[in-house]
Amino acid sequence: MAGFLGEAYLWVKALHIIAVIAWMAGMLYLPRLYVYHCEAEPGSRQSETFKVMERRLLRAIVNPAMIAAWVFGLMLAANNDLWAAGWMHAKFALLIVMQLVHAGFARWRRYFARDENRHSQRFYRIMNEVPTVLMIGIVVLVVVRPF
Repeated sequence: MAGFLGEAYLWVKALHIIAVIAWMAGMLYLPRLYVYHCEAEPGSRQSETFKVMERRLLRAIVNPAMIAAWVFGLMLAANNDLWAAGWMHAKFALLIVMQLVHAGFARWRRYFARDENRHSQRFYRIMNEVPTVLMIGIVVLVVVRPF
């Protein structure tokens, strides 16, 4: 498994896992903030606090962690020449869906920032579960490699 990364392989793998954990932590927390933000009166001190928390979480943790997860993950895939593996195709499909969910979370943050939320608490509670389901599928594909 050394490939072109050589002795750096385990470091890249560790950084990938760290980035994925940080990305998922943010992806699980952000919609929970939206659930609570729905209860806050637009323009209130509480609403303004949620806006700051959501912006900082997305910009300082979730976005950089997502970028790092992709960069280190692509390095690992290239190093191990995994492009033809069926499980890798399925993993990429789930990652694209995760990326779309991430983009949705970012869009909804902008709506909250303008006091234009368009969804209910129930919607955000449901969306809070989507990253978990995707993560389970991705982990199973990577560990079990069913095809």
